[in-house]
Amino acid sequence: MPRFIAARLGKMALILIGIVILNFALIHAAPGDPASVMAGEAGDADAAFLQQLRERFGLDKPLPIQLLTYLANVLRLDFGYSYRQGMPVIDLITDRLPATLLLSGSAFLISLVLGVAAGALAASRQGKVSDSVISTLVLLFYATPLFWLALMAVLLFSVQLGWFPGFGYESVGSGYSGLDRAADILHHLVLPALTLGLFFMAVYARMTRASVLEVSRLDFVRTARAKGLRPRAVLVRHILRNAILPVVTLAGLQAGQLVGGAVLIETVFAWPGIGRLMFEALEQRDYNLLLGIFVVSAAMVLAFNLITDILYRLVDPRIGAAA
Repeated sequence: MPRFIAARLGKMALILIGIVILNFALIHAAPGDPASVMAGEAGDADAAFLQQLRERFGLDKPLPIQLLTYLANVLRLDFGYSYRQGMPVIDLITDRLPATLLLSGSAFLISLVLGVAAGALAASRQGKVSDSVISTLVLLFYATPLFWLALMAVLLFSVQLGWFPGFGYESVGSGYSGLDRAADILHHLVLPALTLGLFFMAVYARMTRASVLEVSRLDFVRTARAKGLRPRAVLVRHILRNAILPVVTLAGLQAGQLVGGAVLIETVFAWPGIGRLMFEALEQRDYNLLLGIFVVSAAMVLAFNLITDILYRLVDPRIGAAA
């Protein structure tokens, strides 16, 4: 296992460097630059002022030099300075990252637990009314646009029923601390986490159902049933253990997509995460902040994939250790 993890970490480092280079090239290929935006907002867009701004932020140097400088800084976890926010990029990201991790992690657990449970229940009742109901609900959640689902959740559970707050991370000016503050944050978390989790839950439910039905027809399952084991024991100990493998693989791949989906959810629910911060940086052409968020997001996706590989080997020891 240590050699397997070390090999994966080496590949992750190379992939991350490639992502940094690609993002750097794409952002600098866009028309305009931060100096032009800042000069325009200051009402002084003459050539001399533009040149001063470019020299100040290193934009006057050739792109290869800028790229090498940026790569060297990234290795030191220095993502530069946000000239629009007036703060180091790493401070902005670390300030917003916990909110995104809380939202994405909660949505991931909700989607995985509900998806596997719904898929297994539908497969165990194949052809019955409950199977049709679950399949219909799953298809409905999957086909519904995420932004529409978020807006409807706010209108129903926040505006009409008043059960949950519709916006924000915590109650402003409440003065909560300790467990009271944690409970307040969880109260605000329910709607965005459920909205994001239900969309991905549909995918896991459909795959779990198909995988359970496939595994249940194999010989070792027939043998377990012939020994007189209870249906629940056969489902949990024999079928799900093998049927869960493709679900684990898909969950690892889609865990990174939760960060992308969080951009929309954070915007709708005014959740102060890096997704919303990325949207603000894009509007302001804050290149250093955008690049920093891209690097952190890519690192999170790669970390999720590594965790998936490790879990895959723990679930199925037959998988080789070749990296």
